Amino acid sequence: MLSPLVSVVIPAHNRRDFLAEAVVSVQQQTYEPFEVIVIDDGSTDGTAEMIRERFPRVRLVCQPHRGVSAARNRGIAEARGDYITFLDSDDTWLPKKLAAEMDILLGNPEIKICYTDEIWIRRGVRVNPMKKHRKYGGWIYPHCLPLCIISPSSVILKREVFDVVGSFDEALPACEDYDLWLRVTAKYPVYFIEKPLIVKRGGHDDQLSRAYWGMDRFRVYALLKMLRKNELPRAWRLLTTEELKKKCRILIQGFEKRGKEQDAAFYREILNGSYDSLGPPFPRPVSSVN
Repeated sequence: MLSPLVSVVIPAHNRRDFLAEAVVSVQQQTYEPFEVIVIDDGSTDGTAEMIRERFPRVRLVCQPHRGVSAARNRGIAEARGDYITFLDSDDTWLPKKLAAEMDILLGNPEIKICYTDEIWIRRGVRVNPMKKHRKYGGWIYPHCLPLCIISPSSVILKREVFDVVGSFDEALPACEDYDLWLRVTAKYPVYFIEKPLIVKRGGHDDQLSRAYWGMDRFRVYALLKMLRKNELPRAWRLLTTEELKKKCRILIQGFEKRGKEQDAAFYREILNGSYDSLGPPFPRPVSSVN
């Protein structure tokens, strides 16, 4: 029996050197076949030229700079595989990453999503994740409420999942993965491979987590979306509401310290139960770096 095709989607914006290492790590996978799709999101550092010269078998798709969500969504649209997996341009995979995940998915057809543990590198030094970053398997929606525990570079999904929950929200300049995993884990159990099979490299200046103050603004937006759908079981809805209020209190305190009373008032309204407004004042993704 032929192995199912896996589409690897790599969004990239001005990370030429990192990107080359990411692509090489895919080519070193023990699982075949796969297709690699690089979405060049408006790079100006010669990313497209490098891919054409060094990796002629990679499918290169170029678009104006629209942000990481739009780049990943373009990759999903271009993908031909039964399974879709992502790799951020500054991360790499260990050689058996795809093989380990496909063993699980092919051996358990009821499983639609799988992800792995990870190695963290910050400014060239390996660091240990904190307790709050602990990962889980199964029905993990409650564990996804405080912060994102699934790294895009570690996950693989059956294509049909996107047909059910939708793709990345292009209105979000950051925390777009947090938003998607809330929608995914509300619908599906997730299989977690406890072995670290990806390397996450961070600490560089162009990371989204360093580009914006108050990342909870984006998480509040995602939580409001979940509550407005009114599809959560009662226990999960209560947990979602509690987490929403916790994040609103943190934001209110931060905005008050900065003298931003209008922003603080916006989150007070949400704290008081006004879930109808879905337009928190955060910058558009086009101005961000991905």
